[in-house]
Amino acid sequence: MTVTIGRRELLVALGGAAAAWPLAARAQQSSRIRRVGVLMGLTESDPEAQSRIAAFHKTLQGLGWTEGRNVQVDYYWAAGDIDRTHTLAKELVSSAPDVIVVNTPPGLSALRVETHTIPIVFVQLLDASESTVVLNPLALLKEIAPSVSRVAILQNPNHPSWAGYQGSIAKTAPLLGVQPIRAHIYTPADIDNVLDALAREPNGGLLVLPDTFTTVHRDKIVALADYHRLPAVYPLRFFATGGGLMAYGADLVELLRLSASYVDRILRGARPSDLPVQSSTKFELIINLKTAKALGLDIPATLLARADEVIE
Repeated sequence: MTVTIGRRELLVALGGAAAAWPLAARAQQSSRIRRVGVLMGLTESDPEAQSRIAAFHKTLQGLGWTEGRNVQVDYYWAAGDIDRTHTLAKELVSSAPDVIVVNTPPGLSALRVETHTIPIVFVQLLDASESTVVLNPLALLKEIAPSVSRVAILQNPNHPSWAGYQGSIAKTAPLLGVQPIRAHIYTPADIDNVLDALAREPNGGLLVLPDTFTTVHRDKIVALADYHRLPAVYPLRFFATGGGLMAYGADLVELLRLSASYVDRILRGARPSDLPVQSSTKFELIINLKTAKALGLDIPATLLARADEVIE
C-alpha cells in the first residue's frame, strides 16, 4: 500500500526551503525535542479521528520517536470549518514546528498561505483529475441499483478539488446513462434540502465525494439517504459501517500510518524534495447487506465477490 503525500511540485516547492537548511544546523538540532504539528479536519472527539492519530503515534514510536522524550506532537482540530482551518493554520505555523502533517486540501491551502519554509507532509485520497475517483463509484452505483438515472453529487464546493471532480463527472456520467446533479452543501441544513429534493422524483441516487464537511456530518447524510431510500455510494469505510449502503475509498488510517514514515525521514534530515511522491493504490469496497435489504436491492454475486468487507 502507498500513500499520497501531495503532488511532486508541491513537495519540491515546500521542501526547497527545508532542503536549503545547512546540514550542520540539522545536526545541532538533533539533541532537542523535535516538534510536529498536525492539522486535522475532523473533531477531536470523532472515533475515526482518534483511530487515525493512534496509528500515526504507534508508527512514530516504532520508528524511535517517543512523545515527551524526543518528539512533541501537537494537534489542531478544524472540525470541518473553513474559517477555523485558516485560523488554526496561522496558529500552527506561528508555533514553528519542525514538520507539519495535514490531511485535507483546505488545510493545505491555508498552510501554504502561512509558510514556505516548514516542510509539509500532505496526505490525500486521490488526485481529483484521476477518473477512477468518479468512474468507479458511479459504475458501482449503477451495478447495485441499475434503475438509477439521476445522481446527486454531494460535496462542499469550498473543497479545492471540486472543479476537478466535476470535470471527471461530466465525462463519465453520460457513459453510464446517469444525469449528474450538482449538490452544493455549505451547512447541515443544505443536506436536508438536497436529499429531500432528490427523493421527490424517482430513480434518484447519491454519490458522496471525500470532504471533511461530509465526513463530519456523515451520520446525518447516511440517516437521510436511508430514510429516503436512496441508493448511495460513500467515499470511506466508516460511512458503510455506520449504516450506509456501500463505500469505496482509501484506508485513511493506513495513510496516516504511512505518513509517519515521511515525518521520520524529514526529522532525520531527509530533503522533502527527495522523497518520492506516491499515490493511493489500494481501495476498499465495503457493502452493507442490511441496508441493501432495507432498500429492496439485490446485490449481484459478482459484486459481493469483489467486496473487501460485507456487513450483514
